[in-house]
Amino acid sequence: MGPGIRVFLLLQVLVTLALPEEGKCTEDNGGWVLDHDSPVHEEERCTVEKVDASITYSQFIQQYAYSRPVIIQGITDNVEFQSLCTKQHLVREFGDRQVRLSTANTYSYEKVDVPFQEYVNHLLKPQDLTSLGCDTLYFFGDNNFTEWGSLFKKYTPPPFRIPGTSGAYSFGIAGSGTGVPFHWHGPGYSEVIYGRKRWFLYPPEKTPEFNPNGTTLSWLLDTYPYLSEVERPIECTIRPGEVLYFPDRWWHATLNLDTSVFISTFLG
Repeated sequence: MGPGIRVFLLLQVLVTLALPEEGKCTEDNGGWVLDHDSPVHEEERCTVEKVDASITYSQFIQQYAYSRPVIIQGITDNVEFQSLCTKQHLVREFGDRQVRLSTANTYSYEKVDVPFQEYVNHLLKPQDLTSLGCDTLYFFGDNNFTEWGSLFKKYTPPPFRIPGTSGAYSFGIAGSGTGVPFHWHGPGYSEVIYGRKRWFLYPPEKTPEFNPNGTTLSWLLDTYPYLSEVERPIECTIRPGEVLYFPDRWWHATLNLDTSVFISTFLG
């Protein structure tokens, strides 16, 4: 990608991210923001294998659990949970509750506690291209299960477990262009409730090139276009109704294409 194209792309991103969120809200996304016009879009190809809900537990264990990611379509029914995750409902029920924000970098050093309504009204916004991940606050994980327990009880997690593990939820809401740069941990699932989330994955033996204090968006603009075919990650965008499974120690980075509501089930 030449300098002229990059400048043009950066200007497009800046213009798009500068648009006021209120002008792009839609009830189709639970009152959260959709960014159909953003140049940060879904990739044309999806290199994560997709299966439907007819997959058996035995097939999951033998073909995916320890070896490669997979997107399972229709494996959960979270229509009720989705109805409880609209912007209006969450602000009404949990607006005065404290949420813990982490920095959106690989190690998430900093933690900040704010009322949920303050996060939604003032901090939930598109990624600022001039900000590092270590300076970007992100609501994901560190959930108070006492106060948010009534919501999590309505969530139906994916049914397949790896032997010897149990599931722990991590719930989040984040603006378009935000995400967490490459990192790894134990196996788990990710489900989008509203919006779209783009995933980039590498196997454990293939460490990606990235700045741990940068943002996924800056990596997408500065590094991704120059990767050869063999250097490119396994990638796809997940939407509501799809669950992505990633195995143990797989590198992964995420990028929210809209204001997204999402929940992960970590198997530990």
